[in-house]
Amino acid sequence: MAAPRLTAPLAGSLDDPARARDLTRMKRLATGLFLLAAVVFLGCVLLGEEAGAWVGYVRATAEASMVGALADWFAVTALFRHPLRLPIPHTAIIPRKKDQIGESLGTFVQENFLTRAVVAEKLATIDVPGRLGAFLAAPGRAERLGGDAATALTGLTQLVKDDDLQPAVAALVARKLHDTPAAPALARVLELVVDGDRHQEVLSAAMRLMARFLDENRLVFRAQLGDASPAWVPDWVDDRVFDRAFAGVHRFLAEVAADPRHELRRAYDARLRAYVHALRTDPATAARVEEFKHEVLAHPAVRDWSGSLWTTAKDAVLTAAADPASPLRARVTALILDGARLLRTDPTVRELVQRHSGQVAGYVAERFSGDLADLVSSTVARWDTEETSRRIELQVGRDLQWIRVNGTVVGGLAGLVIYTVAQLLG
Repeated sequence: MAAPRLTAPLAGSLDDPARARDLTRMKRLATGLFLLAAVVFLGCVLLGEEAGAWVGYVRATAEASMVGALADWFAVTALFRHPLRLPIPHTAIIPRKKDQIGESLGTFVQENFLTRAVVAEKLATIDVPGRLGAFLAAPGRAERLGGDAATALTGLTQLVKDDDLQPAVAALVARKLHDTPAAPALARVLELVVDGDRHQEVLSAAMRLMARFLDENRLVFRAQLGDASPAWVPDWVDDRVFDRAFAGVHRFLAEVAADPRHELRRAYDARLRAYVHALRTDPATAARVEEFKHEVLAHPAVRDWSGSLWTTAKDAVLTAAADPASPLRARVTALILDGARLLRTDPTVRELVQRHSGQVAGYVAERFSGDLADLVSSTVARWDTEETSRRIELQVGRDLQWIRVNGTVVGGLAGLVIYTVAQLLG
């Protein structure tokens, strides 16, 4: 047994009480005219031709009016249902042909509206970049779009499980780091440091830190000297030796820190530049750096760090996106406003958007016209048959009732003309 076909509800706007009242009034008018013609015809029959020649004219007019009214009532009713509930062939056309009407409507829309030529012709008459720019530049629109983007981003991240994505991000980062040679990157970093004399600043800071470290640990170094000195050497000798050595180290550190042309600095600069050159040219040096890189990447702490990158980045972005005052939201708003300004003022951007909008719309029309046609036909097919007939009758029935009225009037006039011509010929 075939599964029952699901029905789709029609739009509530098609069920208009005002249209229902108008349709009822028109039906009463059309039926009233038919009854009036029937009463006139019956009166003429009862009066007979003895009442005068005019009776024949009136009777012929009323008789033709009834015929016209009945014929048009039958035609209008046959569109939506079986007249008098009799299964007369070729009646109830809309219920019986509903699916075919849906297919024809879908094909009609596809062939006459969803074509590249029609879409391109329509877009050629529309200032697409101007309208888009005006839409984006409306007061408060950029802020609302930024909030909508943040909401969409939040919803998207909720669809993705962190446990599924963290290993993938960690593997991607590890693979990228493993595949990227470390020596050229390190050489470039050191080269930038040397060219900007940052390495000398680092050396000066190291000298100051070394001096502070010595001062903070003076007693420890003095104790180490006392432990290493022979027992027969007096303490005052150790003190004199230690003070002189300690002061000499301090003087050396101060000299290096204060003299930008110190010999140690020149040797340090030369050795660092030589190392940069070796990183670029010596395979052994590059191999040692690469080996050290792999050892660092294999460390558990580094693996944990790479695995937490997704969560850290996601939390940071979501926090910034949720805050209307965050720099991220402000940047998004500024980008939207800049785009709106370019769309309205920049000739190059306007021409590009106008041209590509036609190409994109044409592609979409050709690519999805068949799907849209199927959507129309399948939607109509899922409509309830009786409800569809009732709703369509509600939309066009008032105008169709005028056919009955016109049929009554035109039929009466035709009957009068035919009867008059017959009398003249007789």
